[in-house]
Formats: sequence, C-alpha cells, structure tokens
Amino acid sequence: MDCLLFRHGIAVDREDWDGPEPERPLTAKGAERTRQAAKGLARLDVVPTHILSSPFVRAVETARLVREVTRAKTDVRLCDELLPDAPPDKLFPLLASLPENACVICVGHEPHLGEAAGVMLFGKPAEGLSLKKAGACCIRFDRPPGAGHGTLQWWLAPSQLRSLGKN
Repeated sequence: MDCLLFRHGIAVDREDWDGPEPERPLTAKGAERTRQAAKGLARLDVVPTHILSSPFVRAVETARLVREVTRAKTDVRLCDELLPDAPPDKLFPLLASLPENACVICVGHEPHLGEAAGVMLFGKPAEGLSLKKAGACCIRFDRPPGAGHGTLQWWLAPSQLRSLGKN
C-alpha cells in the first residue's frame, strides 16, 4: 500500500475568518496552488484508489481538487481520523481496512500529518516532520499498516510538486 499524506492548501487567515474554524475555506490562491501541486502528483503517476479527507472544508476542497486533477475514480471519503486533534495511530485501522495494493491519499492538517508520518516511519512522532500547505509525502507499507511499518518513498514541498506539474 502507498499512503500519501497531503496537507490542505492555503486557507483564509484565521484573523480574517468570522465563521466556525471547521468551515474556513481555501483562498483562490490556495486552490490554484493546490491544483498545481496535484498536477505534480499526476506527473509522478499517482493514481489514487482511495481519497480520505478531514471533514474540515479546506481539507475537503483540497481533496476534491486532487481527485479532479489525478482523475481518480473514487469519491472523497470524510474521516474523523484526519481531524487536527485526532491521535495519529487511529489512522492504522482505517488504512488496514483498505486493499493491500491501494494507493490512498490522506488529506489533513499539521501537526497531525507530521505526527502520523513519524508514527508510520518510526513508531512514534518525530521532531521536524511537517508538511507545508499543499505539500505531500508517500509512505509505503509492504505489510499491514502499523507503527514503524512504513518506508518513506518521497517527501516533497509544494514548490517541488508545482515544478513537477509544470513539465
């Protein structure tokens, strides 16, 4: 299984948002940069079989853009396991419920995604692992997903994904 952790794109600043935090959307610039980063995923031949997203609006918008650009033949599934305050190890039962040969994209937030990457790779959260907005990493599981069972395939900043998408 390939598990891609993808952070949501640039959202409206908290200071400029009067609504509930879960409903804070992407900015126009955030949507465009997310689309460009998703083109980088497509250039890497990422073909998602499953797209999981935090239920927060900015993550759902990001997941839908990734689905559209990669031409995924799957719907976006909302998962509380990707909420910002969810324990990272709660992702494992969800991932284990998917086929072994799945390519799953998990769209969420920091610091949750960085902590999840640490648990996947090292069995515990690791200092310094964080994704920038519209950045992604790919972790491969050759056995059932679990703490310390993943192998890092790549970790790309959004600017790197966007550059890949331009070619």
